[in-house]
Amino acid sequence: MYRGGSSYASGSRTATRRHADYGRTYVVRPKGRHRATVVWLHGLGENGASWYQLLETLPLPNIKWICPTAPTRPVALLGGFPCTAWFDVADPSLDGPDDADGLEASAAHIANLLSSEPADVKLGIGGFSMGAATALHSASCFAHGRYGNGGRYPINLSAVVGLSGWLPCSRSLKAKVESSQEAARRAASLPFCCVMEQGTEWFPINREKGLRRR
Repeated sequence: MYRGGSSYASGSRTATRRHADYGRTYVVRPKGRHRATVVWLHGLGENGASWYQLLETLPLPNIKWICPTAPTRPVALLGGFPCTAWFDVADPSLDGPDDADGLEASAAHIANLLSSEPADVKLGIGGFSMGAATALHSASCFAHGRYGNGGRYPINLSAVVGLSGWLPCSRSLKAKVESSQEAARRAASLPFCCVMEQGTEWFPINREKGLRRR
């Protein structure tokens, strides 16, 4: 099934004021007892249906999967060609610029999708490629307890998964986490899994160093 698209200015007004039109959100309902809800984020140029069809076949009866669709926007990496993207990207490297506003808007939209889940259900975020980058940015918001502009991050995450992605805003993340004992504790307590294809440019080193270029 799917939910209709929405016009979204901030997800919560504490995140960002950028306007974005999100597409259809596809939902795979749990076939057994509902124990966890995971928002799964597609890659650049894809949509929620791309992963919905696969996730529906997995033998994981206790998980509810939410597969949203990113807004369509011009992407600098593609010469300004418009396609579905969680944020703008020109260069996915440590030295590349970060679209902080786009990342914040998507992180807040994802938090909105999880905000109505039952209190006894564990919450997670995962994704592929750009979706993985967005999931890892949401994890950094959780660790810090706030969005980049200071607004409170409202979701208590239990797990984060990234497939073939990268870590946005990595230059400032370490300082943010190390500036707060609570942020360091939350970062250390959050289970996450990062998986890279053989031959990809980015790969995880360890929890402290995050993602480094090969």
